[in-house]
Amino acid sequence: MDIFIKLSWFFKKYKKRYFLGILFLILTSFANLIPPLALGRMAELLNQGKISWLDFFINVLGIIVAALFLYMFRLGWRSQLWGGAQILARDLTTKLYWHFLKMDRTFYQRHRTGDLMAHATNDITAIQFVAGDGVLALVDAVFTGGTTLIAMMIFVDWRLTLIAMIPMPLLALMARFLGTKLHEAYRHSQEAFSQLNNKTQESITGIKVLKTFGQAQEDIAAFDKMTYDTIRINKRVFKIDSLYDPLTTLIIGFTYIITIIVGGQMVQTNEINIGQLVSFVAYIASLEWPMFAIGYLFNLIERGSASYKRVMSLLSEKSLIKDQVDHTVDKITGNLEVNIDKFKYPDEKNRLALQKINFNLKPGQTLGLVGKVGAGKSTIIELLMRDFDNYQGQIKLAGKNIKDIALDSYLGEISYVPQDNFLFSVSIADNIRFAEPEASLDQIRQAAQEAALDTDIMLFPNKYDTLVGENGVSLSGGQKQRLAIARALIKDSQILILDDALSAVDAKTEKSILNNLQKCRKDKTTIIAAHRLSSVMKADLILVLKDGQVIERGTHDQLLAENGWYKEMWDRQELEKKVGEGIE
Repeated sequence: MDIFIKLSWFFKKYKKRYFLGILFLILTSFANLIPPLALGRMAELLNQGKISWLDFFINVLGIIVAALFLYMFRLGWRSQLWGGAQILARDLTTKLYWHFLKMDRTFYQRHRTGDLMAHATNDITAIQFVAGDGVLALVDAVFTGGTTLIAMMIFVDWRLTLIAMIPMPLLALMARFLGTKLHEAYRHSQEAFSQLNNKTQESITGIKVLKTFGQAQEDIAAFDKMTYDTIRINKRVFKIDSLYDPLTTLIIGFTYIITIIVGGQMVQTNEINIGQLVSFVAYIASLEWPMFAIGYLFNLIERGSASYKRVMSLLSEKSLIKDQVDHTVDKITGNLEVNIDKFKYPDEKNRLALQKINFNLKPGQTLGLVGKVGAGKSTIIELLMRDFDNYQGQIKLAGKNIKDIALDSYLGEISYVPQDNFLFSVSIADNIRFAEPEASLDQIRQAAQEAALDTDIMLFPNKYDTLVGENGVSLSGGQKQRLAIARALIKDSQILILDDALSAVDAKTEKSILNNLQKCRKDKTTIIAAHRLSSVMKADLILVLKDGQVIERGTHDQLLAENGWYKEMWDRQELEKKVGEGIE
């Protein structure tokens, strides 16, 4: 019953709803007492040969009235209890969703997408059943069972009731034994479902890679094995679960046997009449659901407890990125100052990812970040985006430490375009206006023109209403990148970060986009990380990175004059460009 205590916060919040639901259940229990009593009286009158049409109609009318009240009471408790369970599912799902939004990158490194989906679906459903069917089963087991037993004692015979209930303790023993087994089995079942979810999501996302490398059959075999393992684990849950009803039916069968033997003898000795025996048998029939409810309740409790523990464990995890202030501000304008002495990734504490990174950008200036793969370009961007806060040093915007600015305010001043962009399965226009839902078509077209995408879009049959498909499957790599740039530009943020976001476009398109950026962002800060040096040649400051350190810095002309790594890479890329043009 520990799960009900854990959910007490919810029951207190919606106490009126649950009070009414339980009240309707109790009234249902009392209304259920009338039909067996009426049947018993008719049976006794028939046995005595004294029944009249008036008696018949009175008893039938009593059953009909009871049925009408039962309908109203059942409608009442179902709307209150099952409605409450839906509210609990909504509240927990909302909590999880907001928790996912607040968590940092390390959280998503620990938890895979499929596992998080399992928490938000299967686990929430199991908890929802506790707040709905669980309360129903508990109240029915206590009140319906209790009132029926009292009625059996009052209206029939207390001795017969006590004797007939001798098998009942077996229900508690059965529920306790099977409940313990079911809890462990269900925990393994949920873990297996999470793993299967992970595999499904991973296979669908990587379907192109699987086909390209001819690994479809191998992936199917791996998926089949995981499916069979999940089925095998779930079979144990079903085996344990399936024992509840047969054992409950067996115990109820013993109750009927005792009733027939002992009750028959009591009728023969005139201790009770035949009508009372009929009523007693009908009451036992009414007890069947409360008896089943005990097993069902333990089943729900074990499933709900396992799921609640999983969900609460997830919600208890804290983000390493903490919002130090509550209030937000509308606009933050000023210099971007970066002074990072040291930074290590949380899971790589023996290796410095960055050290001695310093630069100062005024509004309207552009910074270029270049270097080999793993040099530290994306790491600097991650710190600017506040993906990590565990660095030695300071990053300031408009003279204020970014850790002292509300996250919503700070991130609201940044537009970020990664190399691998995520696009939504909606129209091109809706993807561009994502950060500005009220943007007009003219504003959308303006952003697309600045990203050198408008001409491409106008060639599509549906133009800006063209659906891009899941993650932009209907667009080329360059079109997806430019669409992401347009989405960033329409936001018109103080800081624009392009993390190798021009890698899939040709040199001519790249030049056009960079020229447009110079015009539309003349009073705002732009940061461009790139492998192709032509992307940063017009930057006000270029940092050449190696092993997390700045090895060269300056403008394009200054770096060429130094004859270092930048000059070597520039000459190589220019040669590759000329060779490519000659081949073409």
